Amino acid sequence: MDNNRNFLITIALSVLILTVWQVFYMNPRIEEQREASRIEAEQAAQSTSGAGSAGGEQADIPTPGASSGGATVPGGQPTAPTPQNRAAALASAERVKIDTPRLAGSINLTGARLDDLLLKDYRVTVKKDSPNIQLLNPSALPDGYYVETGYVGDAAAGPLPGPDTQWSLAEGEALTPSTPITLTFTNDKGLTFKRRIAVDENYMFTVSDTVENASGAPVALRSYGRTTRIGTPQTSGIYILHEGLLGVTGEEGLQEIKYSNLEEEKRITPGKSSDGWLGITDKYWAVTLVPQAGREFQPRYSYSGEGAPRYQADFLTDELTVAPGASASTETMIFAGAKEVARINEYEKDRGIRQFDLLIDWGWFYFITKPMFYLIDWLYKLLGNFGLAILATTVVVKLIFFPLANKSYKSMANMKKVQPAMLEIREKYADDKMKQQQAMMELYKKEKINPIAGCWPILIQIPVFFALYKVLYVTIEMRHAPFFGWIQDLSAPDPTSVFNLFGLLPFAVPAFLLIGVWPLVMGITMFLQMRMNPTPPDPTQAMIFNWMPVVFTFMLAGFPAGLVIYWAWNNFLSIVQQGVIMKRQGAKIELWDNLIGLFKKKPKPAE
Repeated sequence: MDNNRNFLITIALSVLILTVWQVFYMNPRIEEQREASRIEAEQAAQSTSGAGSAGGEQADIPTPGASSGGATVPGGQPTAPTPQNRAAALASAERVKIDTPRLAGSINLTGARLDDLLLKDYRVTVKKDSPNIQLLNPSALPDGYYVETGYVGDAAAGPLPGPDTQWSLAEGEALTPSTPITLTFTNDKGLTFKRRIAVDENYMFTVSDTVENASGAPVALRSYGRTTRIGTPQTSGIYILHEGLLGVTGEEGLQEIKYSNLEEEKRITPGKSSDGWLGITDKYWAVTLVPQAGREFQPRYSYSGEGAPRYQADFLTDELTVAPGASASTETMIFAGAKEVARINEYEKDRGIRQFDLLIDWGWFYFITKPMFYLIDWLYKLLGNFGLAILATTVVVKLIFFPLANKSYKSMANMKKVQPAMLEIREKYADDKMKQQQAMMELYKKEKINPIAGCWPILIQIPVFFALYKVLYVTIEMRHAPFFGWIQDLSAPDPTSVFNLFGLLPFAVPAFLLIGVWPLVMGITMFLQMRMNPTPPDPTQAMIFNWMPVVFTFMLAGFPAGLVIYWAWNNFLSIVQQGVIMKRQGAKIELWDNLIGLFKKKPKPAE
């Protein structure tokens, strides 16, 4: 039928588009990410050992400091040369050590800046000796990344805490979950600032400021907070994931701003807000500011290309007047760490942070993606392995859609039973397509067959497949999660390749030829599943029927291994389910005959 042929042509074109997208877009991205990971590992190793050289001139973030006035969050222009390495940058200022179960680093007493933070639980690669993730870096480095809070005001207030303020350590020796520290600064106008910095067991810092006015006159102040990133970071560049600046403030709600968009806009200023958060996010890590709830502030996202590129998310509160002899306090929370689902949800609930769960990019189909993650996570806690959790999730999904799949497979079995009648109709009305179609419709109606019912198993898989892809790609819980054997990271592609005999031959294989063991297993199970059905009589249909598993094997080879394992296991379960139903319906299972037919010598056409 023409409609059937058009449908198959549409499928073929769709597969072609997906294949081209995989070869010319996904595979180059995979190569870029691998190269970026290699460079990141080398840089982290150099910074750990104190070796390496940045070289050249770079942009530091200078400060308006004591001479600043007005109501502007400090910016900067290129000034100071870059130290030769990270160790030199850290040694150039007095610091207070940070030591928690999950974080290590230090606070720069110049500006009370959080610019040195290492994640103890996460490494650059899956190797055990790989360097830990360095989340924050001093501003003098080409990849400077830091958080800072301070004050701005008029000249009558005198020098205010800012980027170049030299704080004194008043209480504490090191910042730990049980021992907060207190910093002090007194200016020449009689204002004393006390800053208490605390940290929990995970990734949340709390900065509590108190200003005491002994100047004899009222002063007007505004507090600010900013997270600043120097240099344009390497991103995955995948449309399903946001990496860049983001926040939830005011009536606008969630705002996601790509680095490239901010470079064009230069500055984005949402409406004022009295709650929410804003910051910068990577695929797995984030640094965000949470201003004090109930106090009006102006959020802002900005970019400066002067010197080194600089991206900044900041806020500036409304004016606060401190009377003579009085004091005033303000509080800012700073999240700096891994975007773990449980931690993010905990902070949203316990700290009252509006929509903090949106820090994780669940996407438009969050109503499928989030339940999928919670199911996998629950099964992981039960089974102890994310790969086994994915296999168990497949079984659960199969059980949920069991009635619909059964109905579909029954319809397919009935289609096989009336195959002789369908062939007879095609032969009888070979020259009259209209009558042929009408006769087919009457046959379907008589036998109570839905000709498109066979598509339901595939259609059901699409949203589940996408949700699992999203979960594997965006959630840190899946990062570096091992399965068994050679699969040490379910969120990365199968690292083996048939073209170097799975590593036996000593040469590297290009990304588009990385056809590993699990993609091959997936392709074989897909091939067997399709061979459960009769071979289409039309040559074009038969060609698509034969080549579809091969195309999908190449196409899915670059996808996360966990996703390919899911698809292969799902195919296997479908083969078993379809075989049982066909046997119960009395329909012939074509698998064995189709496999034998592949190796039978085809008869020569009569001359």
